[in-house]
Amino acid sequence: MNARECIMGRRSIRSYTDQPVPHELINEVVEAASYAPSWKHTQIVRYIAVEGNLKAEVAKCTSGYAGNGVIIDQAPMAIVVTIIKNRSGFERDGSYSTHRGDGWQMYDAGVASEAFCLAAYDKGLGTVIMGIIDDDKIAALLNIPQDREVVAVIPVGYPAEAPVAPRRKPVTELITYMS
Repeated sequence: MNARECIMGRRSIRSYTDQPVPHELINEVVEAASYAPSWKHTQIVRYIAVEGNLKAEVAKCTSGYAGNGVIIDQAPMAIVVTIIKNRSGFERDGSYSTHRGDGWQMYDAGVASEAFCLAAYDKGLGTVIMGIIDDDKIAALLNIPQDREVVAVIPVGYPAEAPVAPRRKPVTELITYMS
């Protein structure tokens, strides 16, 4: 599969088989995702693979949309995406590098999460990036250190569905050329 096929073929998967995901496969996905670009190569994203009873507890830590808990609960694994705070978008003296402040942290987390999902798809796995979660409850449940922050949960497993691509906006609406 080439990059275009991978990008255009990946879908958000919300239904999974009960087949366990081998840890070696997840390690390969994380290795590929580690090549995602980051602010000044800070590589602030860290992944926590959660399974079994602990995953069921993570599934209870959704906020605003109970359906996310159902999706997490029935997936064989959930990846909790965390970042190391106060590195991306900062100078060594602790000041912000740009007017975006600490916003670069979420940018880096988003880029790395999509790289994770594309690498997982390339290995035959399905994923969906979830942000409607209770970050604080998950952090407490998993004993996340104070210097890190939970930013997303990615259920992962073998897809039990094959959703079609949603309609996309035309390229002419997405880009403007100027000279």
